[in-house]
Amino acid sequence: MSKKTNIREQRRVAKHERIRKRVAGTKERPRLCIHRSLKNFYAQLIDDTCGKVLCGMSTLSKEVAAKNGGNVEGAAALGKAFALMAKKKGVSKVCFDRGGYIYHGRIKAFADAVREGGLEF
Repeated sequence: MSKKTNIREQRRVAKHERIRKRVAGTKERPRLCIHRSLKNFYAQLIDDTCGKVLCGMSTLSKEVAAKNGGNVEGAAALGKAFALMAKKKGVSKVCFDRGGYIYHGRIKAFADAVREGGLEF
């Protein structure tokens, strides 16, 4: 890992810590936490009051028909599938935790697809 990449990751983690001071999930409105890597995209619904993950999915899942999980199309496909799974679990409102990432590109595509799928945030 280069020095520049390490500094960027440290800044992202610091932003995420600031966000987490204000954003917390409950049973009625869980936290939708996301993580992106170079090749894949991951999402989880978390109830912070009891510290449990309600459900999770990634572009590696069988439900997501993404050839490449590291691009905008893969994130959008994950968003649609994730919204369907959350609806089956009885969740309609969430708190969006962008994980310190800039709301742009894959993050925005995922969020728009989740909103189209029926989740509210």
